[in-house]
Amino acid sequence: MSLVLDPAAQDLLFREAHTANTFTDEPVTDEQIQAIYDLVKFGPTAFNQTPLRITLVRSAEARERLVQHMADGNKAKTSTAPLVAILSADNEFHEELPTLFPAFPQAKDLFFAERAAREGAAGMNAALQAAYFIVGIRAAGLAAGPMTGLDFEGVRKEFLDDDHTPLMVINIGKPGPDASYPRSPRLAYDDVVTTV
Repeated sequence: MSLVLDPAAQDLLFREAHTANTFTDEPVTDEQIQAIYDLVKFGPTAFNQTPLRITLVRSAEARERLVQHMADGNKAKTSTAPLVAILSADNEFHEELPTLFPAFPQAKDLFFAERAAREGAAGMNAALQAAYFIVGIRAAGLAAGPMTGLDFEGVRKEFLDDDHTPLMVINIGKPGPDASYPRSPRLAYDDVVTTV
C-alpha cells in the first residue's frame, strides 16, 4: 500500500529534510509562524490538552540572554539564526481543559488535580506537539535546528516561570551554506516493528 501524501510533500517533510546548523539572513515572519501553528495545532494530544507554549526570541537583547544558556556548540548558530523559539510545557494546562475538551470537562479535576500528574502529562504531550511544530516548520519551506544542549534551569529562570518546563530551543530559517551533515543511517522496519 502506498502513502496518500504526494511524494514531493513526503520529501519536503521527511526524506529531504535535515536539521539545519546554518541559516541565511532571510527573516522569518510572525505570519509564517502563525501559519505553522494554525496547521500543527490540529495534531492530537491526550484530552486535547495542548500544553506546548512557544516563546519567540526576536530582540537582540533577548537573544544575548538566551545564548548565555546554550551549550558551547550551539551558541554561534543560535546567535545567527533568523528566528529562535523556546518550546516549553505549560504545567497548568489543565485550566484550559473545560474549553479544550468539552466532551469531558471533569477531566481537569479527575485526572490533573495533582501537580505531578500534570507535569508528566504536559511533558509528554508538549513533546508530541514539538515534533508537530518541527514538521510544520518544514511544511512552510523552512528548516529547523532543534537543540537540547542548553542549561534548562537557566532558560526557565530567564524566560519562563515555575509553571513552565523548557523542552528545547529551535533555530528557524532558510538553510545556509553547508547547513546539515550528510544523512545519518536509520533503523530498518524489521529492527523497529514487532508484531505480537
